[in-house]
Amino acid sequence: YGFINTCLQSLVIEKFGEEIWEKLKSCAEIQDTFMTYTVYDDVITIKLIQEACKLLGVSMEAILKMFGEYFFKFCKMSGYDRMLRTLGGNLTEFIENLDALHSYLALSYQAMNAPSFRVEKRTNGAMLLHYYSDRSGLCHIVFSPGSGIIEAVAKDFFNMDVTMEILNKSEEEERTGKKEHVVFLIVQKHCGKDKKRRPKMSERGKNSQQDQEEIEQAFQRMKEKYLTFSAFPVKKSRWDIVRSIVIFGKGNLRNHFEAVYPERLWIDEKTFCKAFPFHIVFDVTLKVKQAGVNIQKYVPGLQTRDIQVDDYFTIIHPQVTFNILSICKFINSQFVLKTRREMMPEEWKNQPTIKLRGQMIWMESLQCMIYLCSPKLRSLQELEERNMHISDIARHDTTRDLILLNQQRLAEIELSNQLERKKEELRILSKHLAIEKKKTETLLYAMLPEHVANQLKEGKKVAAGEFKTCTILFSDVVTFTNICAACEPIQIVNMLNSMYSKFDRLTSVHDVYKVETIGDAYMVVGGVPVPVENHAQRVANFALGMRISAREVMNPVTGEPIQIRVGIHTGPVLAGVVGDKMPRYCLFGDTVNTASRMESHGLPNKVHLSPTAYSALENRGFEIIERGEIEVKGKGKMTTYFLIQNLQVTENEIMGRTDNLENRGNKNKH
Repeated sequence: YGFINTCLQSLVIEKFGEEIWEKLKSCAEIQDTFMTYTVYDDVITIKLIQEACKLLGVSMEAILKMFGEYFFKFCKMSGYDRMLRTLGGNLTEFIENLDALHSYLALSYQAMNAPSFRVEKRTNGAMLLHYYSDRSGLCHIVFSPGSGIIEAVAKDFFNMDVTMEILNKSEEEERTGKKEHVVFLIVQKHCGKDKKRRPKMSERGKNSQQDQEEIEQAFQRMKEKYLTFSAFPVKKSRWDIVRSIVIFGKGNLRNHFEAVYPERLWIDEKTFCKAFPFHIVFDVTLKVKQAGVNIQKYVPGLQTRDIQVDDYFTIIHPQVTFNILSICKFINSQFVLKTRREMMPEEWKNQPTIKLRGQMIWMESLQCMIYLCSPKLRSLQELEERNMHISDIARHDTTRDLILLNQQRLAEIELSNQLERKKEELRILSKHLAIEKKKTETLLYAMLPEHVANQLKEGKKVAAGEFKTCTILFSDVVTFTNICAACEPIQIVNMLNSMYSKFDRLTSVHDVYKVETIGDAYMVVGGVPVPVENHAQRVANFALGMRISAREVMNPVTGEPIQIRVGIHTGPVLAGVVGDKMPRYCLFGDTVNTASRMESHGLPNKVHLSPTAYSALENRGFEIIERGEIEVKGKGKMTTYFLIQNLQVTENEIMGRTDNLENRGNKNKH
């Protein structure tokens, strides 16, 4: 069930973190979360454990030990704490009633295939625990040195330490129907904490002890007197005697209780068979001696003389051979029997078979076994499918209440399943929404600076900003008009896409902002929208990278690498968001015009610098040569320069092909 896988998930997240669990799910190829009441194949759980072993570098035995100890804690956290605490007054009773607990849980987890437990008490206080399971190799969940479920239960519920040892491990499929049979030797010893509960001995305490001894003696005298009374006292009722004992013993009656039995059984055969309508008595040869009235009604063959109980029933749980010896070995277990379909009347064979759940009691004096039971039903629907009624179950039998309560429980489970499914659907939708939101943000951040985009998302107006100094770059493709005239449109698109993809990657490498592209023109800026001191160096390195990247883009007409012109200018600008329908982050000012002029007046495969750009890069480790004085449209005569290379970094660093970009950035700052 999903409960087990959810426990494993909780263990991994608590011990190793959410990231490890996500890696584990990915390795095990598991996508969805687990639903508590949904049945999952054992292969999924085993695969998760195996992948956990690989990922964490530990053995499967270690994982199972860890899981065993955590599973007990997880059950308590999941609301089963009180149910587990009240299962038995000591460890032996607790283990003996585990099968009954599993039987109850099967009402909610119908497909549950739980292990079975059997206890053998030894004279020295130790006990043998027999563990049977269809799943081999999982006994370490129950027992492991210093951990495991049994040790955790002993310490938490009964304040005792136990030592466990595996005496035997075998497969007994033929005898028990279970694949694995493990025998543990359990030795119990109380923890030292119990001593703290005893009050320290003082003078007053000694007197109290003496008083207690006197009370005990009085109690024993009263008890002896009580046991001499006849079965039908005349002058004093039994409750008066019991009340007197409790008063004298100060509530210790439970510790000294001895049952009193009548000389004969005061109930006739008919009344017994009606009072316990579902019971069977059979001898050592499995011959039926007696049966309740309603079990006869629904299994008519039991009215036949000298029939064998195993002719009409098979044992479902525990999975043992149907004989007295096997039943006696599991005498403390809850037994589930199922009718044999082939032995039912012909008209009943299409109905579901009847299952009985109850207790086997060995009657030594009669050498017979009595099976006191009730129909094993989960809901009113199952009751109807077998043509049974609530009235068929004895009024004292809590199965009546269990069916009605479980009907409500099943409705709650279905509601819980629906809520879990809705929760999972919402989780998946939320995950998809986050992915789509990420795509939208990526697209938005490609159009606008991140802080500007965030302000627009919040509904705020973005004020224009003035930047006292920045560096702007323009580039275009030489003879682009001629290329367009000689090629198909798709060839132009492919060429520009290849070129722009390479340039876009370089903007991330050198941390410059791409303003826009128009046709073959490409515009970037350094120092806007986030002001930085080394904006000119960043743009210069970007320009050198553009020139290298252009060698890898082929002219569709000539088949040769394309040629680009690059122009750079440094100066002040005004920047702001323009437009409502398709807002763009635009730059305004004479610096933009001058940068554009540097590009248009440049030469193929050259990076053309204005005087201010040259001043910003001077003595920064760049090789720059003077072009001379040229006539610039709208600007008059200007002395311009060509950027040749960066003397302090390699071509690989310019292209972002190494992880040594920090060294390059540090050199630029100097």
